[in-house]
Amino acid sequence: MRSVRIALLAGAAVVLIALFFHEKIARKTPDLEVYWRAAVRARAAEPLYRVEDQHYQFKYLPAFAVLALPLGFVSLGAAKTVWFILSLGLIAALVALSLQVLPEQRKPLPLLLGIAILAMGKFYGHELVLGQVNALLGVVVLLALVAMRRGREAQAGVLIALAIVVKPYAAIFLPWLLARRRTGSIAAAALGVVAVLALPALVYGWTGNIEQHRAWWQTVTGSTAPNLTNADNVSVAGMYAKWLGTGGAATILTGATVALLLVAAIVMFVQRGRVRFPEGLEAGLLLTLIPLCSPQGWDYVFLLSTPAVLFIANYEDRLPGVLRLLTIVAIAAIGLSIYDVMGRAAYGAFMAWSLVTVCYFVVVAAICALRSRAAA
Repeated sequence: MRSVRIALLAGAAVVLIALFFHEKIARKTPDLEVYWRAAVRARAAEPLYRVEDQHYQFKYLPAFAVLALPLGFVSLGAAKTVWFILSLGLIAALVALSLQVLPEQRKPLPLLLGIAILAMGKFYGHELVLGQVNALLGVVVLLALVAMRRGREAQAGVLIALAIVVKPYAAIFLPWLLARRRTGSIAAAALGVVAVLALPALVYGWTGNIEQHRAWWQTVTGSTAPNLTNADNVSVAGMYAKWLGTGGAATILTGATVALLLVAAIVMFVQRGRVRFPEGLEAGLLLTLIPLCSPQGWDYVFLLSTPAVLFIANYEDRLPGVLRLLTIVAIAAIGLSIYDVMGRAAYGAFMAWSLVTVCYFVVVAAICALRSRAAA
């Protein structure tokens, strides 16, 4: 009954967001067009990665286009309608599953939902406007956590492999699976990754499959540097590039900061023996690190931090005093950093100085503090 209530309340909140953004959504969803175009190309066994697509180049693994083939059999308009409806359900599921993986619910459900919507609402809206797949990625990872909680390790491994298809960022979970030392999830994920890499051969043949993967790598690496100074790039690399310019000191500081973030994740993992179901908070941290550590980390990818924000909201009274205050301010700043609220000049400065990235450093610190205090 509790899970039904969560789903209904989360669904109602998402519908409100959809109504607010409906006019923009109806006119846009450019990323869905990228997926649809890739599906059409895969259907005809045509090259997926083309320079002429410019900013809207396809940057996902070839397996994504193969699995998206059904989109290629319908018109773009129909695909947009279907994906919009599915995205509403996925965002509701993301919130519901984030609540489900909490070891315990210590705060009232309406309060937790309200914090999730206030803090993450702008990212949910942006997801719908773009027609993105971050909510799908988050849901797949959270389903893997639910499977782990139920002792279904093989199912969890398959879901992690599927998450890598949705977005290659999810490969950050592979070392975590190895560190957990659960044979079922490790073996299933390994076999799943092999299947992911081999799948396009069904359409392109083995030689074509290799060529598509080579083109994918060239596209991803070749389009990174020009995007670093984009105002919406919230990655650590983007932050330093905006502050110091690209190359030189920015590169060194990026490497050092990313290394520190990964060390924090390792330290948190070492402390897992003191808590019940440690996977929830660990996955929340890894999902939050994705837009920070990836050079292609755009602001809307912070939608993936939904589980982390709900963990913090659920256990905020376990944080040390100063960090608790800083975390509340940081999450409020994240949620309220909206163009319509801040105005053009303030919002432009907030994004140009990567202040949302700084706020997420505080969020990461809060997550680590919860583990150090054995709260979750």
